[in-house]
Amino acid sequence: MKLAFILWLASVLPQPVADPLCLTTTIYLEARDQPVAGQRAVAEVALRRADSGLWGESVCAVVTAHKQFAPGIVDPRMRLKNPVAWAKSARIAYAMQADWALPVGQRVERVPGASHFVALDKASPAWASNTPVATIGDHTFYRIQRLAP
Repeated sequence: MKLAFILWLASVLPQPVADPLCLTTTIYLEARDQPVAGQRAVAEVALRRADSGLWGESVCAVVTAHKQFAPGIVDPRMRLKNPVAWAKSARIAYAMQADWALPVGQRVERVPGASHFVALDKASPAWASNTPVATIGDHTFYRIQRLAP
């Protein structure tokens, strides 16, 4: 399955129906080779950003925003070739959306307040000089902007 097809499908599905597809795609592209905690943390950052509205009003808008997450960066001709990792990403995406729908005090936050993350072996953005919230697998998570909650 090509990334372009998934992005097209997400663009024609009504909101919020498309959001789990976009979150699944993000987890798959960003963290499929990471521990479950890291995959959940990547999802948490995307959901926190969607709540903030600064990068868009939906998960799909957030993860496809210019140069923010892999769906907005990776070549759309890329093939998603690992169905086992895709299924795992989907389970995590749905679980995270259910968790994130809970009231703020009842959510399980793995990277509290984190608004950004990076795999430091692949990139070194200027904001990565801040103090990290956590490192899980290959990703380091940062609170660059204070986002509600």
